[in-house]
Amino acid sequence: MTNRLLNKVTLITGAARGIGAETARRFAEEGAQVVLCDVNVEDGEVTASEIRRDGGSAIFFPVDVADRRSVQDLIDRIVAEFGRLDVLVNNAGLLRDAQLRKMTEEQFDLVISVNLKGVYNCGQIAAVQMIEQGSGVILNASSVVGIDGNFGQTNYVATKSAVIGMTKVWARELGPKGIRVNAVAPGFIETEMTAQMPQSIYDGMVSKTPLRRAGTVRDIANAYLWLAGDEASFVNGVVLRVDGGIIVGT
Repeated sequence: MTNRLLNKVTLITGAARGIGAETARRFAEEGAQVVLCDVNVEDGEVTASEIRRDGGSAIFFPVDVADRRSVQDLIDRIVAEFGRLDVLVNNAGLLRDAQLRKMTEEQFDLVISVNLKGVYNCGQIAAVQMIEQGSGVILNASSVVGIDGNFGQTNYVATKSAVIGMTKVWARELGPKGIRVNAVAPGFIETEMTAQMPQSIYDGMVSKTPLRRAGTVRDIANAYLWLAGDEASFVNGVVLRVDGGIIVGT
């Protein structure tokens, strides 16, 4: 521990499992006061409990980021408890993959509501508080497919491309207020989802990655950690690819 985020009040969305959970652990290791939120209550509470067991500061709240009222209530509670919000990691997201000709309106709308509107909800409400306090960091989860596109992911790619655009707009608008805004674009990362992939597909993705391995959730958490800390104090409006040099698409 180097206390790079000592006493920084941090909200991480989609923090019950995977990248969000590891980011919460990593931030807590560096001294942050971590607030986790997710619709997955059971795993969220377990993750927060594990962080506290290991000596970190963590609390969990069940929140659907697509529900604006719930997001407002959460951030109000954070400010009431801690007096400020220093870092927001907009990590919550989901997949509903299908080829364009087979994708349903429900599949499209659900991904848009969480991956895009959820980022907007959290980012806008957090920004109001950060402007008031004169400082803050907003980190948004994009993806390499938001840059390169990917087969069968019209809805997901649309959201991850839009997140890049929002990141650049927010960096321009909020930079003069003392708020940095950046995005992370993960490549092929080992998560609960990839663990269920057929071996042939998994091996194919690794073969497209020049480093010849999948990324880990720790790799992405470390990228968020660097962007959140003072070492990145002059980094604003960037999209950081953490992908091992992957070449995606067909």
